[in-house]
Amino acid sequence: MPTTPSPPALPALARPGASPADTAAVWSLITGMYEAYAAGDRSLIDSCLDPSATIWDSAGGPLVEGQADLDRLRAARPAAGEGPQETGLFPYAPAVDVFGDTALLRHWLRVTFAPAPDGTPLRPELSRNTALLRRGADGRWLIVHLHEDVEQSGGVPETD
Repeated sequence: MPTTPSPPALPALARPGASPADTAAVWSLITGMYEAYAAGDRSLIDSCLDPSATIWDSAGGPLVEGQADLDRLRAARPAAGEGPQETGLFPYAPAVDVFGDTALLRHWLRVTFAPAPDGTPLRPELSRNTALLRRGADGRWLIVHLHEDVEQSGGVPETD
């Protein structure tokens, strides 16, 4: 099984143009969105997204364009209890650039799963994610595009 570092408490990499405050705000928005996902708080997730945000979802398919498309994608996903059970989301290794009111974040996401019903360990899913954010007039960052790129599919039995 590949090993990944534990997620840092604060971003490890603020690239040129990214102040510590902007870097922390961007990382906080992303980690807060993952916490909302783990808690099943769809409205909090949506508050992190511009209403017309686009998403390349890790499950594939066409480009998600805006809230209505995202809601359709969510409705098509397997119901709770179907398939592997996620046990944790761990974003880590962020790299943040800020260009005025635009931020670019690249990070890894590790998703862990409970063992299969027969006790077989399931490997984690690893994805490289890129988010483009815009700062609104109120100073708050919102995601305008998210690209999820699975590097290692998870929720399948571990192999040696």
